[in-house]
Amino acid sequence: MFGKFLNRLVSYFVRGLLFVAPVGFTILILYSAFDFVDSLVRIRFTIDRPDEQFFIPGLGFLIVVAGTALIGFVFTRLLPQTIQNWIENGIKNLPLVKIFYSAFKDLVSAFVGDKKKFKTGVLITVNVQSNIKKLGFLTQENLDILNLPDMVSVYCPHSYAFSGEMFIVPREQVEILTISSAEVMKIIVSGGVSIGDS
Repeated sequence: MFGKFLNRLVSYFVRGLLFVAPVGFTILILYSAFDFVDSLVRIRFTIDRPDEQFFIPGLGFLIVVAGTALIGFVFTRLLPQTIQNWIENGIKNLPLVKIFYSAFKDLVSAFVGDKKKFKTGVLITVNVQSNIKKLGFLTQENLDILNLPDMVSVYCPHSYAFSGEMFIVPREQVEILTISSAEVMKIIVSGGVSIGDS
């Protein structure tokens, strides 16, 4: 009797875990991102005594989002393209800063903006003899600057991680996928578990 009760309890626990763990993990990631942005401009208010301070949760987040949107509006609508180029060129001419600025700008542009790079999902053959393939995103179709006219660059994210690798492979070993880039990313991040899941 007790063994049957224990088995049922374990079964319910596993079913609950299958629901709670993904939801909890998603909420944790979203909350951590929200709290990080909110802490960037966390304004503390004083009521009566200086040692009694409080802050309004979410106010910093709203300020950062509104400020970013305002900067985007200014650069899009008010500042001429020449001034934008002048500011950007000034940053790019700084010896050490230009390395991080250019790399980070290209990374952000790969996900958002007019020049998204992670929009073409591909399947590359990394080992022709064993026919081992890898999922990724086509990032450059022209590598003439590296004197590699018949090669392309593909970025392959790691599963369950915020990292990845860039591969330079022959053009004929790249197969363009017909599924959406979001579906490709979901398959990669889940380690293949989410194939076919809606």
